[in-house]
Amino acid sequence: MDSDEHKRVLDPERDTAALKALTHPLRIQLLGLLRQHGPATASELAARTGESSASTSYHLRVLAKYAFIAEAEHRDGRERRWRALHTLTSWSNESMEATEAGRAFVGLARRRQIEHLERSLARYEADLAAGRLGQEWVEPSGITDLMPRLTAASLTELFDTVAGKLEELTARDADDPRAEHVVFVAAGLPLAAPEHAAHEHADRELEDHEAEDRYPVEPAPVEPAPDPDRETAGRDAEDLNP
Repeated sequence: MDSDEHKRVLDPERDTAALKALTHPLRIQLLGLLRQHGPATASELAARTGESSASTSYHLRVLAKYAFIAEAEHRDGRERRWRALHTLTSWSNESMEATEAGRAFVGLARRRQIEHLERSLARYEADLAAGRLGQEWVEPSGITDLMPRLTAASLTELFDTVAGKLEELTARDADDPRAEHVVFVAAGLPLAAPEHAAHEHADRELEDHEAEDRYPVEPAPVEPAPDPDRETAGRDAEDLNP
């Protein structure tokens, strides 16, 4: 496990047990709630998720066992409060793809992010309709689904650029009272060409080769060396008649 103050980096070989622990949907939800809203007790999280306190308490202990969360300062001695140890979880897609546990975790994590987007859209629309968000948020808010043609290197550069700019803006707005939590989801999912398109491309190449076999291309005629006087006259004529 490689981590810093803000990021937990998972390795599929060294963190196999942690990955399996985090594939439970409720644990992902609990970790997300602690990151978004700050420290909470099992009872508070049970109220938010609709689960029992016994269930949230058990899953919180599992998250603590694998160092995703830790005990926070208690308001009193009656019930534990939990806090997230990092603001985000990160990993290498290439490393994750190499193990079954890694593939399972990444697949589940991505689908949970899509579910989070759906819930966030519903909440945004409700907040706007109820007047809990000001009109200044109407114009910049939205979802886009562009489909540019990019290389793998360009897609990597795009993600790096977005991450760098987001970090810059987050730091700039940290103490601005006008700032709100913004759900920002970015996806870059390459799609292979449809199978029929690949076949059509192969068929066209085959047709081109067959045409060359049936109608061989004649060699270009060899032109005699230009006469110096004619070449000069030709250039002069072009100058006079553009």
